[in-house]
Amino acid sequence: MSTDTETRTRLLDAAETLFYAHGVQAVGMDRLRAESGVPLKRLYRVFPAKEALVAAYLERRDERWTTSLRTYVLARPDARERVLAVFDWLGEWFAEPGFRGCAFLNAYGELGTAVPAVTEVVRTHKARLRQFLGELAEGVGGGDDLADRLMVLVEGATVVAGVAASPTPAPAAQAREVAELLLTRPGGPGRAPGGATPGALG
Repeated sequence: MSTDTETRTRLLDAAETLFYAHGVQAVGMDRLRAESGVPLKRLYRVFPAKEALVAAYLERRDERWTTSLRTYVLARPDARERVLAVFDWLGEWFAEPGFRGCAFLNAYGELGTAVPAVTEVVRTHKARLRQFLGELAEGVGGGDDLADRLMVLVEGATVVAGVAASPTPAPAAQAREVAELLLTRPGGPGRAPGGATPGALG
């Protein structure tokens, strides 16, 4: 690796560890310098502003997170099992010792829309997740209705697990049960009873 490439990797590794564990605003550049071992002058050469480092950290995490989810889910041979595998994967993630919820929602919760580059990464990540859920929904004969509901289940379970006192897969298991009900509803996956459109029941 070139010097700048190696430096970038070291900084992103440090940023991922510190930002995810402690929050974006609580971690200053001096702490990142100490954790990474990268001199401050070189740090600013690679990332001229902290906002650029936050965005890069989230972009890399998006790639890793999405790839891991897709690989796990698409290994299942059955379309219905692929939908449910999303929640199995979430359960394993939620049970990890360092789990602190969704890094993207955490960053957005701290920064709001004050940093457009970060906001864009967060929204892109959520759009990629929604697109993947749409592919899975289509595989079981569902449409946008099912994909939207799966998105709510995934996000809701992640938030609940993220604020739990200790890592637990329980919210993922509970969301999986609801997903199973959605897949077996009369009128098709994700449809309201009797084939009514969402919202028609008040």
